[in-house]
Amino acid sequence: MEKTILIGGEAGMGSAVTSHFIGKIFTEWGYYVFNYRDYPSLIRGGHNFNILKISDKPVYSHELKYDFILALDQKTIDTHKKDLNKGGLIFGNKDTEPIIQKLQGPKILANNVLIGLLFKHFGVDLNILFAAAEKTFGKNADMVKKSIQEGYQLGSEKEKLKKLTAKRFISGTEGMGIGAIAAGLDIYLAYPMTPATPLLHFLAKRQIENNILVFQPENEIAVINAALGASFAGAKTMIGTSGGGFALMTEAFSLAGMAELPLVVYSSQRGAPSTGLATHTAQGDLKFAINAGHGEFPRVVLTPGDAQEAITRTQEAFYLAGKYRIPVILLSDKHLAESDYTLDEIKKSPLPAGRFILENPPEDYKSYKITVNGVSPAAVPGQGPIVRANSYEHDEYGHTIEDAATTIKMQDKRFKKSAYLKKEISKLNPVSVYGKGSNLLVSHGSTKGAILDALPQLKNFRFLQVSYLEPFPSEAVAKEIKKSKKVILVENSATGALADVIKEKIGIEIKNKILKYDGRPFTPAYLIKELKK
Repeated sequence: MEKTILIGGEAGMGSAVTSHFIGKIFTEWGYYVFNYRDYPSLIRGGHNFNILKISDKPVYSHELKYDFILALDQKTIDTHKKDLNKGGLIFGNKDTEPIIQKLQGPKILANNVLIGLLFKHFGVDLNILFAAAEKTFGKNADMVKKSIQEGYQLGSEKEKLKKLTAKRFISGTEGMGIGAIAAGLDIYLAYPMTPATPLLHFLAKRQIENNILVFQPENEIAVINAALGASFAGAKTMIGTSGGGFALMTEAFSLAGMAELPLVVYSSQRGAPSTGLATHTAQGDLKFAINAGHGEFPRVVLTPGDAQEAITRTQEAFYLAGKYRIPVILLSDKHLAESDYTLDEIKKSPLPAGRFILENPPEDYKSYKITVNGVSPAAVPGQGPIVRANSYEHDEYGHTIEDAATTIKMQDKRFKKSAYLKKEISKLNPVSVYGKGSNLLVSHGSTKGAILDALPQLKNFRFLQVSYLEPFPSEAVAKEIKKSKKVILVENSATGALADVIKEKIGIEIKNKILKYDGRPFTPAYLIKELKK
């Protein structure tokens, strides 16, 4: 069983809430659901729509052909009717308006009428819809239930869904929030910027029960500087932004590199440059993340491909930041952040959530002690000895220096970490290979979903997902490319940045590229069409 449902209307009509509600019911009924969200940068008006793909087998992406259109306005029908599959159904104003007039309720109740119509089609018991409404809307559920019931009675049963094992339905954002809490997050700081803002909201709602602080400073520069102060004091700290906000943070990002302060930076990409496409997706910040900041210092850049990876990769980000005293960039994008994925269960990383801080630092404590692996034992102020953090070049105690010999020693000391980092990351599955075949698709991040859904329809292709971009897993990537007949890059960018990184790191040029840079993510159908070319 596989169905694709589009829910559309103007901003403010509730299409996003409705699609999540529908997806949640299907997943609780045991089906796999992927929920894609498309909307303009408007609070009211415009055309918003969500696409739900529902199946009894795992799905990781959406399609642009629909079996059902649930229309909250006529524009939704006019825009998407041409993409309705043969035998597809449209439920819209002609179905909802008489019921709203009968109930004498607000127009937003049309969402619930459509919910009733849809689930009557699939033969889902009305009491299940009522229970979901009570859970979601609480005290406001009575009118919601009435309008769902009216829609249900209006509809007719055409198919009968079997009850399967219930599943979890979470967004990429929620995955990162779950991962951050599991890693022992203390403080999350962010200034709102789409598409990173949902993580600010997710963690703010959970700060009391998880004993974390969520705070919005006055701008992005304040965010990262406050975060470095918190990190210096021993807090596990994470900040969130998108490309434009991270651009403002880069001076202080370099401070993290010099002062060796652990920090996790969540950067969720959108269309750029400048303000770009504020509510659409892109992967154009890859090289920016790898090279951000002035000067040379080690950092980690990793990019999850779905909600499950968002959990474990976020845990890895905290672990590596704390253990190696470095800044770590968790690179996401709008498509991953705001899409909902189905998980059979939520799996967390077995990595320890320790703080890597000395309990009893010696009186002669050196903040930047030169060690075999370049990692100086960390201490926090107030434990006894003086603990220093310095933006200037410094000696082992943290005192400012300018002599050549010490400068070389300290720069070498920081870069000693790189070899140990690379070895550790090799144990964290920095690349993954899916499918079998002599031809290879190469990509990173949220493109994973469309590629996985397309793969069964592609003859003689396998897929290499690169999850760590810095330090780059050169050996693993080179191994897969060298044993492939054709190699094709898939990326939501105009230039194919990952191909440039691969050429720089391992000297292999990928000439074949499928690039998409219209602000919209790949679909399996689009990818298959481009591969045929």
